[in-house]
Amino acid sequence: MKGRSLFKSPLPRSYLSDTSSSSASSSAAVATHRVYQVWRGKNRFLCGGRLIFGPDASSIVLTVALIMTPLALFVAFVSFRVADLIGKPLGAAVPATAMAVGVFDVVVLVLTSGRDPGIIPRSARPPEPDDGDSTASPAGGGAPSWSLPPTRDVYVNGIVVKVKYCHTCMLYRPPRCSHCSVCNNCVDRFDHHCPWVGQCIGRRNYRFFFMFISSTTFLCLYVFGFSWANLLLISRRYGVGLGGAVTDSPVSGFLIAYTFVTAWFVGGLTAFHSYLVCTNQTTYENFRYRYEGKANPFNRGAAANVAEIFLSPIPPSRNDFRAKVSPADPDAAALYYLGPLSSESRISFYTRASLSFDMAKASFDLSYSAKRTSVASSSDFGDIYGGGGEGSHQASTAAAHQQPRHSIFGGPGREPRKVEEEADAVTAELGATMQQYAAAAGRPRGREFEAV
Repeated sequence: MKGRSLFKSPLPRSYLSDTSSSSASSSAAVATHRVYQVWRGKNRFLCGGRLIFGPDASSIVLTVALIMTPLALFVAFVSFRVADLIGKPLGAAVPATAMAVGVFDVVVLVLTSGRDPGIIPRSARPPEPDDGDSTASPAGGGAPSWSLPPTRDVYVNGIVVKVKYCHTCMLYRPPRCSHCSVCNNCVDRFDHHCPWVGQCIGRRNYRFFFMFISSTTFLCLYVFGFSWANLLLISRRYGVGLGGAVTDSPVSGFLIAYTFVTAWFVGGLTAFHSYLVCTNQTTYENFRYRYEGKANPFNRGAAANVAEIFLSPIPPSRNDFRAKVSPADPDAAALYYLGPLSSESRISFYTRASLSFDMAKASFDLSYSAKRTSVASSSDFGDIYGGGGEGSHQASTAAAHQQPRHSIFGGPGREPRKVEEEADAVTAELGATMQQYAAAAGRPRGREFEAV
């Protein structure tokens, strides 16, 4: 590089603490954050971390609209008319029941979507290998490298159950736990990820999910039945046929068609989950393992299974999303500050302009032949992608062609050997910078910033 520094500064100022300041100012620079602000999953949080949703939480708006719109039409145009045709005292119960079930439906929807479904906390480091489980493979005649087995055997009610190792969370999942690829979390008693509620369904919210789909089924049948009753009462009172009754109350005809289609969907879902509750299965287990023909270690009989789902106490959350963490704590740093954050957490974390170890914030690839090294890439490293003195037109042109002006990716007239040397120089300089940064922040040095 002939003495030319690749970086204007060791790292962007928003990522660095002042190493020359006193210990008090250094500790102030390494600010603490709430767990939900640096959460590694893809969840979204509301009310300061008190409500946790999945990444597709916006689908709740559509779900509420699909429920409340026909309900509002029924209450406004059908229920009160049916109440008048039926008369007192039973007539007044028609709109009141519809509104009560609708409110209950929305409440259990929020309880399903806005709570921790049973997320298993990640481990800061892989578990220690057991003497009988791990396998050693000598690498280059040196010390043996230990690898964890992909599964372990545990006993559940006297039956052997295999539990898998999760490389993302660095733990052996408990029985019935699975890693949700949508939320990027291991969830206890994972049933499925429901896009209609925008949340995983697990141990801590399954009963509310069942209440939601069953109350929605009841609401569909209720509206369907009283819409038919309205048409029949109109036909009998005014002496007209069914077509005349639909003409007189077109909303009833629409609601009959709408609830007929919807009831097949949510009704079938309710029937399926009723079967799962009685046999103590999850949707994931039913589709993945198929307990038919072999013993289900969790099945204790229909009555005990129903009591376990609906009457057993809900276990407390294993995560305190409002707890304060700091990158100065090695365990907290390994859990929350290394690697990519969720999109919502990244916004909340970076806007505070505090210390960060999130290397996904800035990463670009140096590639030449079989060499591939992940290093920092963002607008802060402008002297790589374009000189600091260049105009905005040249910068936008370079961005449009996705080829930096001071390219280290190769190009016409560039010697392969020279490209390789420049790539090695970038890697060495970034590695030294990362180690200096880690030492200044009081972080352990080593595997976090090793060159790939």
